[in-house]
Amino acid sequence: MRDGLRFGLLGPPVVYGADGEVRAIGGAKVRALLVALLLEPGRVVSVEALKDALWGGAPPASAQASLQNHVTRLRRLLGDDGPERLRAVPPGYLLRVDDGELDVRVFEEHLIATRVAHAARDWEGAVREASDALALWRGTPLSGLPHETGAHALVQRLQEARLLVLEWRYDAELQLGGARFGSLVPELAALVAEHPLREGFHRLLMLALHRTGRPAEALAVHRDLRARLIEELGVEPGAAVREAHLEILREGQAASGDGTGAHGPQADDAYADHHPGTDRTKTPRPAQLPPAPAHFTGREAVREDLLRFLAAERDAPGIAVVSGMAGVGKSALALHVAHGLRERFPDGQLYVNLHGATPGMTPLTPGQALAALLRDLGAESHRIPEHPDAAASLLRSLLAPTRTLMVLDDAAHAAQVRPLLPGGPGCAVIVTSRSPLTALDGAHRVPLAPLSDEDSAALLRVVSGRDGLHAGHPLVELAGRLPLALRIVAARLAARRALTPDTLAGQLAATEGRLHHLEYDDLSVRRSLAVAHDALRASDREADRDAARALARIGALDLPGYGAPLLARLLGTDERRAEAALDRLVDVALLEETAYGCYAPHDLVRDFAHETMASEQGLEPERSGAELALRWYAAMATRALDALVEPGTERTDRLRATPSQPRTHTADVASVPAFGSAEAAADWIVLELENIVALVERHADTSAHVPLLVRMIASPLQRRGRVAESEALVRAALRGARGLADAPAEAYALLDMAGVQLLKGRGNDALSLLDEALEIWRRLGDLSCLCRGLNNRGLLLGVLGRYEESGEALRQCLEYTRVLNDPMQEAITYSNLGNLYEHTDPRGAIGHHRRSLEIGERIGHVIVRHSAHCNMGFAHLALGEPDAAVPHFEESLRILGGHGHWPGESQTRLGLVRALREQGDAGRAAHECDELLRLAARRGDRYTEGLARHQLGLLCRAEGDAEEARRQWEAALSALEGTDSPVAGELRELLAQR
Repeated sequence: MRDGLRFGLLGPPVVYGADGEVRAIGGAKVRALLVALLLEPGRVVSVEALKDALWGGAPPASAQASLQNHVTRLRRLLGDDGPERLRAVPPGYLLRVDDGELDVRVFEEHLIATRVAHAARDWEGAVREASDALALWRGTPLSGLPHETGAHALVQRLQEARLLVLEWRYDAELQLGGARFGSLVPELAALVAEHPLREGFHRLLMLALHRTGRPAEALAVHRDLRARLIEELGVEPGAAVREAHLEILREGQAASGDGTGAHGPQADDAYADHHPGTDRTKTPRPAQLPPAPAHFTGREAVREDLLRFLAAERDAPGIAVVSGMAGVGKSALALHVAHGLRERFPDGQLYVNLHGATPGMTPLTPGQALAALLRDLGAESHRIPEHPDAAASLLRSLLAPTRTLMVLDDAAHAAQVRPLLPGGPGCAVIVTSRSPLTALDGAHRVPLAPLSDEDSAALLRVVSGRDGLHAGHPLVELAGRLPLALRIVAARLAARRALTPDTLAGQLAATEGRLHHLEYDDLSVRRSLAVAHDALRASDREADRDAARALARIGALDLPGYGAPLLARLLGTDERRAEAALDRLVDVALLEETAYGCYAPHDLVRDFAHETMASEQGLEPERSGAELALRWYAAMATRALDALVEPGTERTDRLRATPSQPRTHTADVASVPAFGSAEAAADWIVLELENIVALVERHADTSAHVPLLVRMIASPLQRRGRVAESEALVRAALRGARGLADAPAEAYALLDMAGVQLLKGRGNDALSLLDEALEIWRRLGDLSCLCRGLNNRGLLLGVLGRYEESGEALRQCLEYTRVLNDPMQEAITYSNLGNLYEHTDPRGAIGHHRRSLEIGERIGHVIVRHSAHCNMGFAHLALGEPDAAVPHFEESLRILGGHGHWPGESQTRLGLVRALREQGDAGRAAHECDELLRLAARRGDRYTEGLARHQLGLLCRAEGDAEEARRQWEAALSALEGTDSPVAGELRELLAQR
């Protein structure tokens, strides 16, 4: 290995072996993959970013598989440690690069050391560090790679850094003199020829010629440089060149003995009457910033972060990208920060509005922006190079020796910005854009969100002059906390003193009226949003046109969030195209990626998206879009039921079609993939639950998919303790089933609603609903469902203390299980019989639970086994045997593991707390009780919270803390209010005691 190097980018990309040999990189795609990973060394590079690097903006359908093949090849290339060094880390891949292994990093370390040594006048150290830095270069960085690798800015920065290192090294060698002194002139002459406008190399050549006894040639170099700068740019050489020129003249005068020698001022001093202080033709220092925004409010942390970043000393220009949706205040923040940095950049401040998203205007081309900047720096129009690359080089040359701040406002994309960036370390750039411009290398990114409620209210008050507006006023929410919308609202209030904030809030809240009222003078939220949408619609790119269609469908459906699988169904395309469309909407700030693969629009974008529906040809009406979504959700929910509910009668019965089930459902299920695990299915339910609730509640009266979807998802939801969502869904399903006159679907909805009421501690309500379901199943002759319903009825009657009726229901159920040959229902029936016997014969109850456990172990049913141990624990508590109960509760929790059965888990944890308390292990009991309260709070389960606080109060009383015990019991009684729990009566008795 070359001094520890493993990877090289300072030339054609290379990989070094352990012995230093260069390993051949097989093909262009592997080379591009390696470079994409090395541009982010030690960091995760997303799969999508890697696809862009390998295939630009148009990856093939096989891109995922091809990428994995290229990763495999690259791992082989890396040698024995390839698999460990290049790892898959969601959402992409990470290449480990240790210190000293990447030549770019090593070069940058030597660059810093060179600068430090040069500044300290350590000439030998500067030469040594610079030589080590330059020795790493093998040619143009990343040569041989296509442009889509996105490293153009990095290459420019590295090339500029190399030129700086060369300047520092030659300057140090001039100071040292020595054996190499004579060879400096031809080397510097070659650099001057290669870089005819770079003043630093001209200065060094002038000094080298002068100090080797060739002053006339030195002055000729100066004359040529000055003539070229004046002719091509209309500017004079900078201060460093002028100082070198004067040094040559002064020493020439001293050699001749007076001030009128052959090389005196009269002969060659171009600056004798042309000093900076008296130069009337010199271009004034640019100070182009528009006025600082009035009433700038909030953003303290972001503002300080930007000021700190842009004011820091560094070896490359500081580039900050402020991004966010239309109207979020990007330009205001940029200008506010720029005005605060004027003293830090004494050579001027440049401002260009690139019009990337300005209503009614075409974005500036890089050539137009370059011409404007060069004119602002004093270049005459006819001397500005026509070719953009030449103009960009000239701009970098002019800015290189300066401390200049540049604000590039409203950029469309990274390609528009790259040619405008300076190369000198004294400069800084603030870019604003709706896109985060992730293809812009080395930028510090500052994404802006809407203001906080407090800052929104403060902005409303200061602009409108209305003091009574507070953070909770409806105008804050109705304006979406968006600075543009807030300023429009405030301007309307300021202009019409008779218009009250409450009246304006009513106008904004009116259906279809919000965007209409968010226009004032030249300010318009609608027009700002429309720029991005219109550009997408008019684009030649497939992803852009898909994005425009996607926004219209988002407006039609109006769900809380969106993912690629759902959007693919709505667009009638594949998930790759749907994801590309979503990413484009994020790029133009019409969507936000709230989590990986999850997208949501701002509230005002929702309103705008709804308006776009009418403009999209061929768009299905809202009902059709909702039906497509419900079909997909019903199919996926069916797959989730398969993955989450154990084989048995419950799963079989729920999967059985009912009369209203749409005929397309079987094909819909076949068209979606099965879940790889129960965990994946559970995660999907959590991810999509908010959307499912929204769709079901809206379309329960119009879609046959609603009862079907809820039937598939109700049991997994209740197992996870999602009581509020379960109740909303089942209530809608019951209404839908009755509207469809679908008796089996109605019975399931009644059964599921009974389960919800039981979870809420309302046993009598649950019993009433269950009896309705049983009546339907008797009428239909559905023995399997009738058996399960009777089992549940027996359980409920036991909870309500109606033991004789409970026993009758359970014995009837036991007969049905034998007729049906249903071991699972038989095991559950024995379990419920054991619970019944617990009140009269706890020893006999344990026997029933053991029979249930034996069946559960024989059929391998986790929930049956877990329930048996839990119930045996409660039976031992009834016998006053907490020592025997604790192991059963612990085993029950162990068996349950991560199966996500909250009703069973909560009961088991409650029993464990009680057993530990009765054992006298107060510390562990309190710890388990706290954990139970935490889990209940996470699910919004007030019933379990009340039961847990009852136990916690008993623990506090045993510890002698009567006051805390009373507080816990009061909270418990509040949580159990309206339930049928006997614990509520016990709590009232406890609180009545003094």
